[in-house]
Amino acid sequence: MEEYILEEQRNTPVCGEYDVFVLGGGIAGISAALAAARQNKKVLLVEKSFILGGLATSGLVTIYLPLCDGYGHQVSFGIAEELLKLSIKDWHNEKRGYPVWLGPDKKSEITETDQRYAVDFNPSLFALAAEELLLKEGVQILYGTQAVACQRQGKRIQAVIVENKSGRTAYKADTFVDASGDCDIAYQSGTATVNFSQGNVLAAWYYFLDNGENKLKQLGASDIPEEEKKLGKTAKEPLVNRRFTGLDGTELSEITILSHNAMYLNMKEKIAADAQSIPLSVPTIPQVRMSRRIDGADTITIDNAEKYKENSIGLVSNWKKRGPVYEIPFGILYNPETVNLICAGRCVSNDDYMWDIMRVIPCCAVTGEAAGTAAALTDDFPSIDIQKLQGILSSNGIKLHKDSY
Repeated sequence: MEEYILEEQRNTPVCGEYDVFVLGGGIAGISAALAAARQNKKVLLVEKSFILGGLATSGLVTIYLPLCDGYGHQVSFGIAEELLKLSIKDWHNEKRGYPVWLGPDKKSEITETDQRYAVDFNPSLFALAAEELLLKEGVQILYGTQAVACQRQGKRIQAVIVENKSGRTAYKADTFVDASGDCDIAYQSGTATVNFSQGNVLAAWYYFLDNGENKLKQLGASDIPEEEKKLGKTAKEPLVNRRFTGLDGTELSEITILSHNAMYLNMKEKIAADAQSIPLSVPTIPQVRMSRRIDGADTITIDNAEKYKENSIGLVSNWKKRGPVYEIPFGILYNPETVNLICAGRCVSNDDYMWDIMRVIPCCAVTGEAAGTAAALTDDFPSIDIQKLQGILSSNGIKLHKDSY
């Protein structure tokens, strides 16, 4: 029999009111906060860590995957490209294809024989540059803060309740952007969500110094969806024979300990073989790729490749293979039962195969920019003037349909 503790009734102080409240300081949250602030809105960005970037920085998943289709056509623009350039502003290498794409008058000459428009980046420099950019644009950032509950009335969220060193407080807003990665606001507000059915395999990526070069060691990786397994594809050998939801506090601690153990063993092996192989950094958050998403008004699937979407808010490519391009329908960002909540990043509504496509940096930036712009336009997303939203996105360089690039 479970035991419970009855807590006293609380009077939670309201610490602020905003036009747009963004939960999650990963790539999606950064993009959403930037987009909303550039529409002259008062924006609060809440992040549970003490650095921006999420998995891209704290998780050391430092690969900015392609903005192109692999056949010489850039498909993702706007903040997605702005953040790519920001990520290499202070440090870069030429391992991936971006030097070709950023060269003068080169884009018209790129074909499938060239590397795709992607980069490796330094996580610390990227996180600090992103913070500088957000502050310059007027975004307020609240670090070390976890959303724990929502106050809801009818189909609207009135406030998000958070906890940090100050204790338990609340923030009110007209609109709320859930870029938490785990769809926390949606879940806590009672909005319909869907858990990742397959579960995550263990990952333990870390950086080490090898002959004077900073290298990323990729121990374990995200698994492949069941649809790919049916086609005969196989995943890498897992580090442990177990899967993780990423949605349980005890389990997240177990993931972290198992990851640390795998990294530590590997580090000691490297040092024994070469004393000049020096560990440099380890992730400070669990490397969970997919956990929980919104059950949206629309759902994007693998079959949506190359299909026209009248309500498209941008384009993304398939980072796994050259060719497929997807028009992103606005309906995957919200559930009509909670009219002033919109999602971005890996929280959007997709099937398991597309989840693995939509969770990566360019897609998070594309959906984040759309979500932040929409949050600046309306507090009723099912009733949004989609043409007005598309007009703003287009004016910011976003290509909405495949025939437009």
